[in-house]
Amino acid sequence: MAHKKAGGSTRNGRDSIGKRLGIKLFGGQQVYPEKVHFIDHATILVQGGKGGNGLISFRREKYIPYGGPDGGNGGDGGDVWIYANQNLHDLSTCVMQKAFIAENGKNGKKKNSAGKKGKDIIIYVPLGTKVFYIHNMHEIVLGNTTQHDEKFIVARGGKHGYGNYHFRSSVCRTPKKCTQGEPGESKTIKLSFTLSANVGLFGLPNTGRSLFMKTISRAKPKVAHYPFTTIFPYLGVIVKI
Repeated sequence: MAHKKAGGSTRNGRDSIGKRLGIKLFGGQQVYPEKVHFIDHATILVQGGKGGNGLISFRREKYIPYGGPDGGNGGDGGDVWIYANQNLHDLSTCVMQKAFIAENGKNGKKKNSAGKKGKDIIIYVPLGTKVFYIHNMHEIVLGNTTQHDEKFIVARGGKHGYGNYHFRSSVCRTPKKCTQGEPGESKTIKLSFTLSANVGLFGLPNTGRSLFMKTISRAKPKVAHYPFTTIFPYLGVIVKI
């Protein structure tokens, strides 16, 4: 007896996050269905990358009996940045991904070669987003996005470790020690988006405000032929193409 597959699933029985949310691409833009609500609050984990470790190494070449230390330093861990983007209208990008962890720095190498710095992580948020976290029952504000392309760090990467070349001196010519890279900052931050609308519609009931918004935007407000009061505000977004 053949088993009937659940509707809307992929061939392997698993749906992507975008498909479960019903996100579709229309003209290069993300279109969200009516069941996906406007998202103005989000809680995410941000963590900077760990710094790379230093290396203990000595130069070994022919005809050079006293090569000396050549262990390089590690690379710094990547940072986590907040970027303001005027083309975003809510915090839906922070719903599909809850943790943002930057790349760790690479370890030091021989010939006094430093490790590569870890790649940074960028979180794009709309204008009017307040970023903060709770520490000892106090609200600590990390920043507010007010301008396009505004950026600030929310989690710094760990500092790199030092190789034995860093510890050479006239007293200790063959140091046999190095340091480990430091862990990056890790915190749970909260994002609060305050929408600043360009146009607001106010008026008496049954005057065509909901119909006008439904016509010029993708909003789906209630429309009826009898007077009624709109309890919750509706948001409509018009995008120039």
